Amino acid sequence: MTLARLALVAVLGVVCHAALAEEDSIIVDGNITLGGLFPVHSRGSNGVGCGEVKEEAGIQRMEAMLYAIDKINQDDTLLPGVSLGAHILDTCSSDTHALGEALAFVRSIMDRDVRDAVCKDGAPALKKRRRPVVGVIGAASSSVSVDVANILRLFEIPQISYASTSAELSDKSRFDYFSRVVPPDTYQAQAMVDLAKELGWTYVSTIASEGNYGESGVETFAARARQNGVCIAASEKIDRHASDETFEDIIEYLGKTPKARAVIVFADEDDLKKLIAAAKRLGVGSHFLWVGSDSWGTKVTPVEGQEEAAEGAITILFKSQTIPGFDRYFTKLKPENNRRDVWFEEYWESHFNCRFDNIPSNTGGDGLQKCTGKKTISTASGFVQEGKVQFVVDSVYAMAYALHDMRNDLCPGTTSGLCEEMEHVNGKQFLEYIRNVTFTGIGGDTVAFNAKGDGPGRYDIFQYQNNNGIYQYVPIGTWDDSRHRRLSLTSSLLHWPGNGTMTSPTSICSSDCAPGERKIQQASACCWVCQRCERSTQRLKDESTCEECPVGQKPGANWTTCEDIRIRSVSWTSLYSSIPIVFSVLGILVVATVAGIYKVYSDTPVVRASGRELSYVLLAGIFLCYCMTFILLSPPSPTTCCVTRIFLGLGLAMCYSALLIKTNRIYRIFEDGKKSAKAVKWISPKSQLIFCALFVSIQLFAVVVWLVVDPPDTYVEYTAIDSPDAVGVRRCNVSDTSLVISLAYNMLLVILCTVYAFMTRNIPSSYNESKYIAFSMYTTCIVWLAFIPIFFGTAHSPEKMQIQVTTLTVSISMSGTVSLACLFAPKVYIILFQPHKNVRASSATKAAMVAKRWQQVARKRSEQRPSVSVVMRNGDLEVSSPDQPEMDIQKLPSSDTIVSDSDGKPVYRFGALADRTTAVAETGVLTTNV
Repeated sequence: MTLARLALVAVLGVVCHAALAEEDSIIVDGNITLGGLFPVHSRGSNGVGCGEVKEEAGIQRMEAMLYAIDKINQDDTLLPGVSLGAHILDTCSSDTHALGEALAFVRSIMDRDVRDAVCKDGAPALKKRRRPVVGVIGAASSSVSVDVANILRLFEIPQISYASTSAELSDKSRFDYFSRVVPPDTYQAQAMVDLAKELGWTYVSTIASEGNYGESGVETFAARARQNGVCIAASEKIDRHASDETFEDIIEYLGKTPKARAVIVFADEDDLKKLIAAAKRLGVGSHFLWVGSDSWGTKVTPVEGQEEAAEGAITILFKSQTIPGFDRYFTKLKPENNRRDVWFEEYWESHFNCRFDNIPSNTGGDGLQKCTGKKTISTASGFVQEGKVQFVVDSVYAMAYALHDMRNDLCPGTTSGLCEEMEHVNGKQFLEYIRNVTFTGIGGDTVAFNAKGDGPGRYDIFQYQNNNGIYQYVPIGTWDDSRHRRLSLTSSLLHWPGNGTMTSPTSICSSDCAPGERKIQQASACCWVCQRCERSTQRLKDESTCEECPVGQKPGANWTTCEDIRIRSVSWTSLYSSIPIVFSVLGILVVATVAGIYKVYSDTPVVRASGRELSYVLLAGIFLCYCMTFILLSPPSPTTCCVTRIFLGLGLAMCYSALLIKTNRIYRIFEDGKKSAKAVKWISPKSQLIFCALFVSIQLFAVVVWLVVDPPDTYVEYTAIDSPDAVGVRRCNVSDTSLVISLAYNMLLVILCTVYAFMTRNIPSSYNESKYIAFSMYTTCIVWLAFIPIFFGTAHSPEKMQIQVTTLTVSISMSGTVSLACLFAPKVYIILFQPHKNVRASSATKAAMVAKRWQQVARKRSEQRPSVSVVMRNGDLEVSSPDQPEMDIQKLPSSDTIVSDSDGKPVYRFGALADRTTAVAETGVLTTNV
């Protein structure tokens, strides 16, 4: 450290004359002197000298230090008997200028340690011995603080900044004597990122002033932005001596990425003003959405005269409170009562746009009115307390409290003034007291330093708004690193240029893709092209990858997950089910009623004449046809699928087998009767049941083979699979074609029945049952011909599937209904409503009609047949031949009239007669006597 100090002495010899010249500075005498560095003036043109006076960031902050010192000196409880002095210098917003100014603080130390130092020409090194500066308040700019801190640390002079926020200054290996009451830019950068995300601004540009503050701030923001999905479209740096054309070039460059409307600005006050002015000149001020750092805060100077170009800007400032006491203090200041402030008259000229005669003015030229010094600073004159005034006051108080604690420890028993140990304050020891200080700041918040000497991360967020022609900064939210949700933004307070809408303008490269679209990334991570997944069965595995959903699933509403496809089956409550169910229930009731009637009247001529055995088989088949409705409408399962296969064709097979046996029997009786008088074989009830069982067993055998070869199961058929409305239909593992083929045997029976019915159309008109069978078959053919196109035309949609199932159930039920109506309705009607026809007497007329028919037959066979007599005995018609007493006499209690041959003997069978009737068969003629 000694070598470093000696080296600095040599440097002082070089700058001795310049340094010893009368400088603009404020010196307030006291027992302990605190240094102060403030940007009282802006940078001079081309970076040389000083420019215009800075009313807010310069004069107000500097006066805040004087205000704090006055308050401390007036406080008997804080450093009693000790007066604080001040040595305040102007940095002129330049790190190089500030470095030269800061040497004055070092000289105060050298005055204590190197009193014999002289200049090269022999002149004394110092004109006046002053008390050494024990600590420095400042600087404002981070770049200035970095350079100054590198000098002050060599002489162990603690430094507390009220505005320097560069994250670099948190490095205590380099800046161990630097502290600050404000948070570092790492917090501010995170606050800006959170703000951009909250507003949906994911594509932004950045602008930084050259130097530590701007470049470090933008660098930190960019790093945090990448971590949070915010992209940087363009990043520009403002050179120290940038001209107006350079600022216009920057604005034009940002305009090349028009989608990046949000611009993050880490720039000092001078650059801010020129930047907004350039945007105004180019007429694009309203296009950009400015987001300013704490260097912008709530300052009026950067936006003065160019309010429209800055309207809507969002700025960040350390959480602070307006100090009413400072407002009262500052508004009472006048040139005549503030002589200690060597720059106050210059401020007065700038604030009131006038000129004192006795000093040159940097604020205007000829024509300005003369300053009288009688006006009063007020809000009406444009005064607004600058946002960092509180932090200047807190910085001074931090050093005061540290000195107070240090005096209490080093000077026990001393109630007033300083003891000998405090005559020369040890900088290293003083720093420890500063880092451990904790007190309630003037704004009401706790002031303390963390291990890195930084203040807490708390910010207020403002928006520059035009409210009824008045431009002002409106608080819209806060950011606090100690909260779980750090950002608190009141969206209803946001107003944007144009129509004052609260809807946030966009600053994005690409809009979010619609559900089901994937991102095809472009050069920037925030820029992409949206493309739909190739198939609607794919979900978004991530933003850029489509992945096929498992079988049976489809993409969910947000297309990022897969969900089960809704499985549909025929609903029992739908109209498609209700109609067949009602129809089948009625059919089953009718079948049960008919079966009951047949059972009660089983011995009556009509029931006996209809063939009771086959009638019961036919009724059972019709019953199964109606029951198929409930099976087909049941939710598919292996059990229901098995039952469907078995009974779907079984009921129809029973119906059509019985009808085929009937029609075949009638056909053979009449056709064989024309050719021979021998009895027709296999027409007894037992034979008919055997043949019927045989025909039905063929259907059952085919079904058993089918069940063995292709065991029943279910599957889900998905329809509209490429549509968001995809649904699944659970079906039995039987194709529509296989189902129809399984009915082919029944169709064959229908065709055979129809053929036989057609071939027996010319039997005696009195024989109505064959006609009824024929009509039933014709109707059945029409039903099934209509069924096939409807069934195959409605096979591939959930809604049409219901129509398909309904069509099948109705077709089966209609087949049974046709048979029920045609074959049983007439007989039931006679039984119930025409009982007089259900007696034996009514059969006499039939016998006569049959005999008449047989007269024609007998004429053709007169030479081959003997005379016969037909006698009614016990209700049956008996036929005998005088010439052939050995002729068999057979009784047939049916409506059939049969002439057949049995073992070479002519057998004549007639329908049962109601009473005794004699039918005499003469040669060639068969007659009946009734």
